[in-house]
Amino acid sequence: MTRSVVLGKGPIGTTLARLLAAQGHDVLVLSRSGGPQATARTGRVGTEHPRVTHAAVDATDAAAVTSAARDAQALYSCLNPAYHRWAADWPPVTDALLAAAEATGAVLVLAGNLYSYGAGTRLMREDSPLASTETKGRVRGAMWTRALERHRAGHLRVTEVRGSDYLGPLAEAHAHAGPRMLDPLLAGRRLWPLGSADQPHTWTYLPDFAHALAAAATTPDAWGRPWHVPSPEPLTFRELAARFAEAAGAPRPRITAVPMGVVRALGLGAPMMRELHAVGYQFTEPFVMDSAASQATLGTTPTPWPTIVAETLAAR
Repeated sequence: MTRSVVLGKGPIGTTLARLLAAQGHDVLVLSRSGGPQATARTGRVGTEHPRVTHAAVDATDAAAVTSAARDAQALYSCLNPAYHRWAADWPPVTDALLAAAEATGAVLVLAGNLYSYGAGTRLMREDSPLASTETKGRVRGAMWTRALERHRAGHLRVTEVRGSDYLGPLAEAHAHAGPRMLDPLLAGRRLWPLGSADQPHTWTYLPDFAHALAAAATTPDAWGRPWHVPSPEPLTFRELAARFAEAAGAPRPRITAVPMGVVRALGLGAPMMRELHAVGYQFTEPFVMDSAASQATLGTTPTPWPTIVAETLAAR
């Protein structure tokens, strides 16, 4: 019987835990509170799979994370500190994860993002330089570099699976293509995306993210390298909103992009807006990732847009 440990119970961690349980794994989900995640829209906790259990843990406590990961085949890192806390919170969490992976022998699978490539990359591949000069991108790049060094030294086995902005069931309120877009769209209200509504953008479906993470853990050829979540063809925010509106029978979306200068001004009093301004290039220039290599290695394919739209709407 396979045992997996998932650190973090947000949208990615919860989606992954449910997938692993459906595949026959016993799954332990670690979080600060130790309980299941409530849905973003209703605040209610859904029915948990019988193979999924929860425990409270301090993610910076290496001994506690190690103890929880004993006998686990894989340790998945799916947590995500608040944007303005990345520089302070990620290093001790990384220390704990690396220590646990080394002590237990569990494959360490990091749920990553595209921030470390930086502005101007436009078409991101797994071998694109980690050239970000922005704080969050540098933090994530350093985290992967440290883990890779330990892997190459033979101390542990690690891989990182990087996704773009996610959407789908369980997407949280702050997700650019989650309730923040869907709630006003379905109500016929105006949408206010950041930066631009007309730049091509890769969107990652949460179930595809989970499938890629699970595949990376059991594919030895995936260890010691980063991978991109297989994601469907890029769409502009305007195109994305139009697809959801058409499928839901909602009015044609009315969209007004918020200039990044306004976001910067709002950031003077709101840490989250300040951090969003720092990565504003993701919304004002093409932000597209290639996942051909990961599809070949991990054996997973992206869910097509019609299915993504239908399943996301059905989950509301």
